[in-house]
Amino acid sequence: MSTTTERTFPKITDNGLDELRERIGLKIGVTAEPWCYEATRDNIRHYAHGIGDDNPLWCDPDYAAKTKYGGIVALPSFLFSTSRIVSGYVGGLPGVHAMWSGADWEWHKPVHRNDTIRTEAYLKDLIEHETRFAGRAVQQIYHVDFFNQEGDKVAEADSWCFRTERDHAREQGSKYKEVRERAPRRYSTEEIQEAYKLYAKEEVRGSTPRYWEDVKEGEALPVMFKGPMTVTGFIAYAQGWGGLYIRANKLAWKLIDAHPGVGITNRFGIPDVPERVHWEEDFALEVGAPGAYDYGPERTSWLTHHLTNWMGDDGFLCKAHCKIRRHNPEGDMLFIKGFVKRKFVENGRHLVEISQEAHNQDDELSVIGSGVVELPTRG
Repeated sequence: MSTTTERTFPKITDNGLDELRERIGLKIGVTAEPWCYEATRDNIRHYAHGIGDDNPLWCDPDYAAKTKYGGIVALPSFLFSTSRIVSGYVGGLPGVHAMWSGADWEWHKPVHRNDTIRTEAYLKDLIEHETRFAGRAVQQIYHVDFFNQEGDKVAEADSWCFRTERDHAREQGSKYKEVRERAPRRYSTEEIQEAYKLYAKEEVRGSTPRYWEDVKEGEALPVMFKGPMTVTGFIAYAQGWGGLYIRANKLAWKLIDAHPGVGITNRFGIPDVPERVHWEEDFALEVGAPGAYDYGPERTSWLTHHLTNWMGDDGFLCKAHCKIRRHNPEGDMLFIKGFVKRKFVENGRHLVEISQEAHNQDDELSVIGSGVVELPTRG
């Protein structure tokens, strides 16, 4: 008996876009509560472990007590767990698919253990595109400010989703045509072990300072490995980050009852959330993706993990930029590379700009990024 569900999904309409444009610049009021209000020891650790980051500065109180911070601090990307908006909780265009696709982050202060985070957000812009993935698409950009319990702004970010028509992506989108036609990739034991060597030699700079004077323009950062992608790994990230729509029982019903467009029936006829593209291959294929795939904020967090490993405890990540270029479906491997683009001094701060790219096992471009890191000096 076939379990394939034949259906059509809502379209992007001019009326829907006009209604959404009326929200530009308006402060967003009550929305879905964040996964984390506070940067507790456990919340920080769960997020770090969700991206495979075992830096003791985030996770080990005894180690962190000996650093300049005097205790645990949150990894920069932890702030994704304190805002649904920056993580892709979009409004308008009900039933139209949303794919988190990138962010520009700027951090002003570290987030210390037990800091309480509040946010303010607004819709910043809507930009129409024509894409290979889904034809007509709309880039929906939000701005979010993050404040601690003292009222200090610790960070700010622009993040964006692409709103796409699921039917067009599945039926006419050309981006993943060849990928969907390939047989599932099966790795040999030797291939897996070769990739795992990158985990074995991954360096966390830690307490050894990386001085600005010792950095050379053009020098490469160590390659960071992520994967092989599994649904287990995607769920591990959701445990630390919280997801957007993951609810159980009565709370799942309350979500779908309040937002009917969120409830898309599964093969049992049960309304379920669109977020299941990250663990349900059949539904991912139905919306035009090449299979169940990783989360966008997860991938951005991998890029910032690459930077914090390199800069060490005495460095500070000031800015990061990320643009998603393709899905990482289950079975993919990812190799993150970077190099020092320039060194400069600005307002007395000694800064290093780093350019990043990540490709999969077939050398297909997955994501591009960059970061600006402040480093200590010998002076």
